[in-house]
Amino acid sequence: MKTVTIEGQLRTETGKKAARQLRSQDLVPGVIYGGATEVTFSAPAKAFKPLVYTGEFQLAEVKVDGKTYTTIMKDLQFDKVNDALIHVDLLELVGDKKVIADLPIKLVGVSKGVKEGGKLVVKMKSVKVKTLPSNLKEFIEVDITNLALNENLRVEDIKAPEMEIMNSQRIPIASVVMTRQLKQQEAAADKDAKKK
Repeated sequence: MKTVTIEGQLRTETGKKAARQLRSQDLVPGVIYGGATEVTFSAPAKAFKPLVYTGEFQLAEVKVDGKTYTTIMKDLQFDKVNDALIHVDLLELVGDKKVIADLPIKLVGVSKGVKEGGKLVVKMKSVKVKTLPSNLKEFIEVDITNLALNENLRVEDIKAPEMEIMNSQRIPIASVVMTRQLKQQEAAADKDAKKK
């Protein structure tokens, strides 16, 4: 799994004034929680870019005060005016402690419905899962080969035995819909059949 390494400094002062001062130096304040102790730190804004501006699920290895914390992104805050990153919350991964994470869905295969001229419509790009850190992966693969025309693939169809999927089971992930061209062809075929 991809890992982003972030070099940070321990924060001694907290509060709005201290946070503003850090941001003026192009540093982003952050918190690592979920482990034995909560760690408040700051790191250069550019260090977070590969972690924040991606659709991929990645781990963040944060080095603070000689210690390394393996974490996942939990929450981000952006400035309302200039859209700059102003705060990061990270969750430390602890061996036997289950975590909740959003994992991207990767659709694999070519569906029967698409081969018949339908159009694949993706309705969900990620699912919320609860699992042990050792079971986390970059994405969850979902095979769409048997997805026929006018059918839905739902959350309940995801096979991830080592994970508890937190989303509602009936939510559609993807569907194959009839294209306008296919509808016109079927209508023309119906007309021809009626003439005979």
